[in-house]
Amino acid sequence: MEFGVFAQLFVPRFERDRDPLAEHRRIMRNVEIAKAADADGFKYVWCPQHHFLDEYSHMPGPEAFLAFCAAQTERVHLGSAIFNITPPVNTPVRVAENVALLDHLTDNRFEFGTGRGSSSTEVLGFGIPSVDDTKAMWRETIREIPRMWRDEPYSYEGASFSVPERKIFPCPHGTGHPAMWVAAGSPGTFTEAGEMGLGAFCFALGKPSQMEPLLRSYKDAVGGATPVGDYVNDNIMGVTNMLCMEDRAKAFEVASDMGMNYYSTLAYHWLDNVPRPSHLPEWPAKIPEPTPEQVEQLSAEGYVAIGDPDDCARSVQRWVDLGFDQLTFSPTTNTLPTDLVLGSMELFGREVIPRFDTDPVHSTTRYREAYAASVGGSVPGPVPGLDVE
Repeated sequence: MEFGVFAQLFVPRFERDRDPLAEHRRIMRNVEIAKAADADGFKYVWCPQHHFLDEYSHMPGPEAFLAFCAAQTERVHLGSAIFNITPPVNTPVRVAENVALLDHLTDNRFEFGTGRGSSSTEVLGFGIPSVDDTKAMWRETIREIPRMWRDEPYSYEGASFSVPERKIFPCPHGTGHPAMWVAAGSPGTFTEAGEMGLGAFCFALGKPSQMEPLLRSYKDAVGGATPVGDYVNDNIMGVTNMLCMEDRAKAFEVASDMGMNYYSTLAYHWLDNVPRPSHLPEWPAKIPEPTPEQVEQLSAEGYVAIGDPDDCARSVQRWVDLGFDQLTFSPTTNTLPTDLVLGSMELFGREVIPRFDTDPVHSTTRYREAYAASVGGSVPGPVPGLDVE
């Protein structure tokens, strides 16, 4: 099991109402979380692309945020979760150029996560007539972007975009290209991700055990994948909340008052592609926050990794047993002070991560290097002593 963090850029309105710099503070707070992930043994920092979703996510440009973080980190991989690759939102050539450039600037630490937008608010805001249209756009684009990374002229005439014959620069840094991923929610999408050899982000809500059919769909398909890129990225990532403290009772108490259900309320409000359970209130009503006793139960069932290091490890083991390859946390989608979040990450990194992740090399690096070796190439990474003129 590998571990990551999400830089979601939650900016609650109640903070902005009392502090005109709240949005800026939240942006820079996410940078601090990325730096802490690098220092504490987490392997990935993920950054979404969202538009128009007030409070839920003010993060429109993963390429900008991750490039800034790359300059302040050394080991952690930095991934888009997602780049929206529907052509009306991001021209495919520009995506291919930015991904290849980030591959150089990060010394092969960039991960290329893709998707098609998370709600009608986003999709319709870019002039796309229907959310239903975005699936075909994504399918068309995901197959073409790897072709743009070849060191040869490229041209294309398709349903949603076209490119006259051009050479596209730069090429990725070394043999192959960054690992490719896709956001998934339904069994069909998990199967398609596996068939295409793409890593899958599992954003489904609920107990880890409720996601077992999704994992099975993916793992059954990825074994016989025909990759759209150079190699198969056999990886499935889950997302949950984490708070690790020495005092487990204190952790449950703090978590009950950190606003995690307020963020869940925002998710159901904005992400209209996610079915809202009938028992949950509709916006602007809020999902009640859990009691400390309820948080303890949620942790025991694996919904969240909250408590002392042993509690967190037991929760993580539930995800491991189901076959997840990576578990990612959202340490800033709450109202906790930064120093408490940083302390939780440091403790989790020191006491929990070593129990599960004993390989210093990222799984995606191993996949890319294996491909490079199979074709007689290499993945150079940092170039010691390189003179830049």
